[in-house]
Amino acid sequence: MTTKSGIVTPTALSAMEILDSRGRPTVHVELQVAGETTFTAQVPSGASTGSGEAVELRDGDPARFDGKGVLDAVDHVNGAIRDALVDRSFADQADLDQALIELDGTPNKSRLGANAIVGVSMAAARAFASGAGHSLWATLAVGAARLPVPHFNVVNGGAHAPNPLDFQEFMIAPVGSPSYAEAVRAGAEVYGRLRARLAAAGHATGLGDEGGFAPDLARPDEVLEILVAAIEDAGYRTGVDGVAIALDPAASEFGSGGRYTVAGQAWTTNDLIDYYEELIDRFPIWSIEDGLGEDDATGWQQLTGRLGERVQLVGDDNFVTNPQIIEKAIADGIANAALIKVNQIGTVTETLTAMSLCRGAGYGAMVSHRSGETPDAFIADLAVGSGCGQLKSGAPARGERVAKYNRILQIAAQHRELDYGLG
Repeated sequence: MTTKSGIVTPTALSAMEILDSRGRPTVHVELQVAGETTFTAQVPSGASTGSGEAVELRDGDPARFDGKGVLDAVDHVNGAIRDALVDRSFADQADLDQALIELDGTPNKSRLGANAIVGVSMAAARAFASGAGHSLWATLAVGAARLPVPHFNVVNGGAHAPNPLDFQEFMIAPVGSPSYAEAVRAGAEVYGRLRARLAAAGHATGLGDEGGFAPDLARPDEVLEILVAAIEDAGYRTGVDGVAIALDPAASEFGSGGRYTVAGQAWTTNDLIDYYEELIDRFPIWSIEDGLGEDDATGWQQLTGRLGERVQLVGDDNFVTNPQIIEKAIADGIANAALIKVNQIGTVTETLTAMSLCRGAGYGAMVSHRSGETPDAFIADLAVGSGCGQLKSGAPARGERVAKYNRILQIAAQHRELDYGLG
């Protein structure tokens, strides 16, 4: 899988350390091409991460940012990567990304750091698109371009918030909206009604990492009851003909080896699957991401066999946007969709390959932000150009989150021919 683009010859390449939305360091890349046009990229960073993700290189110096500095990754861009790319012509994105992969020489990008490599790959994608005279989204093709259903993370728990809620994300998805603009409106209106309901019930309305509320609740069903009420308060139907609900329990964070603890209660894999089935029966849930731990492969097969015909089951920690892992999971009957995070695998080309595998197997794909974000809206263009039909970028609040949603509003306004909805 490659991008549609023209030849690019980098003439300068540099990086610097900046802050992400959590106040932690990340990498900013600037790539200059012939003609002296400069293309930039800012790299996101996850909090809830799969063990198989490409390695995010951190300095480990406790005297700076508690060891989370990224000066080593910056130095790799300013040194070895720059030396390998500058004044060399690349035919397309795949050509440049392969050069990065070969330069690193490890299976998980641990030598140079995925945060160094992906920043260069993203900036290069913008250069290739410009060289071909296209918008970025138009070059990131997997299927026909489509405006995605936004999945707004409106209640945060788990690793994303300091509350007792084990499930990490509760999202609203305006699947039944007639247009992308109306979907954004629905998300914002429900978010406002949810704030009012939580405040009226005496809950704090402080925000978690991704802009969702972080109430002092422990049971998922309590949150779901409030979400349904907020959707109805805003005047929308609940379900796939209106506003549906998507969950990201991030089960690896509260269980392993087929043993899980939710709201203080110990469960087996079968118990947790039973609980999901109960929630699906009671609430308008259409998608569940990371419903089981990444090491619970047999459980994932059971989960898929029992619930895969009823809801979307998204692999994230167990898939890590890795084409080889996704291909095996498809063969093993695990999940029916994949979460897509560019920094999880480390290059744009490998990301598009993963999405192409999903499309070919009839699996869904949801493009995703990370807990630590920047205003860079690359993933918005990826969601549109790939035609996957799904994007999650946090709540309809906080600048680094709404930057992605607003970028798609811009694309939608300029290209009214694009369809909206699930891919």
